[in-house]
Amino acid sequence: MTMDEIKDPIYREFLLDHYKNPRNKSIMKNPDIRRLDNNPTCGDMIEVFVKLDKNMVKDISFQGNGCVISMASASILMEELKGKSLDDIKKMSTDDMLKLLNLKLTPTRVKCAMLALSAIKKGMMDYEVMKGRAL
Repeated sequence: MTMDEIKDPIYREFLLDHYKNPRNKSIMKNPDIRRLDNNPTCGDMIEVFVKLDKNMVKDISFQGNGCVISMASASILMEELKGKSLDDIKKMSTDDMLKLLNLKLTPTRVKCAMLALSAIKKGMMDYEVMKGRAL
C-alpha cells in the first residue's frame, strides 16, 4: 500500500506527519534493551532503544530509515509503548499493530509495519537471556 492508496485524507496526513516528524527518533544512551533489525524485502532498517524501570518501559526511541509505513509505524508504536509492561508488549500481535495503524496492508507491507515491534520483541528476548545469565 502506498500513500496514494490510503483514501482517508485525515489518516493519510496522520501517517505522513509521523513519517516527516517522527516521535522519539533518537539514539538513547545506556538503554536496557537495544536491537537492530531490518526488512530485506523493502530495505527498511530500524534500531530500537528501551530504558526500563522494573518491568515497565520508562523511555523508548528508535533510529533508522525506510518506507513511510515502517517509519510511521515505528513512531506511532514508540508513543504507544511508553509506560507499558514488557508482559503487555510480549502479548502484542500483528492484529494489534494493524489496529493501532488503522490500515489494511498487503503481506509485504505488513512486514514493514511490524518491523519496530519485531525489533523490540527480539531485543526483549536478548534482555531476558542476559538477565537470566546475570543471576
